[in-house]
Amino acid sequence: QVQLVESGGGLVQAGGSLRLSCLGSGGIFGVMGWYRQAPGKQRELVASISHGGTTGYADPVKARFTISRDNAKNTVYLQLNSLKPEDTAVYYCFAQGRYSIQAYWGQGTQVTVSS
Repeated sequence: QVQLVESGGGLVQAGGSLRLSCLGSGGIFGVMGWYRQAPGKQRELVASISHGGTTGYADPVKARFTISRDNAKNTVYLQLNSLKPEDTAVYYCFAQGRYSIQAYWGQGTQVTVSS
């Protein structure tokens, strides 16, 4: 059974930093990454990373967030720097099976940025 477990969310002041982690188990993953959903808004892609390390970012987070992964640990990370109140959201880890199109989701971790 595939599981994705996030950690690292919390409350931080504007300009601060957080590091999110997502540990995957029960599968072999291709693309991994992060979505976020703010209250009253649709879930949006934040960043993704392929098994080989190719990354992509949404425009609002470019140059502030950095995604990375450790394939040996089945873990993907998201370093959030220069946080803004508009980054407040529940952040969800996702992973796609490396040899399938099946997608998996974590339970979400809350990031709250105070002004």
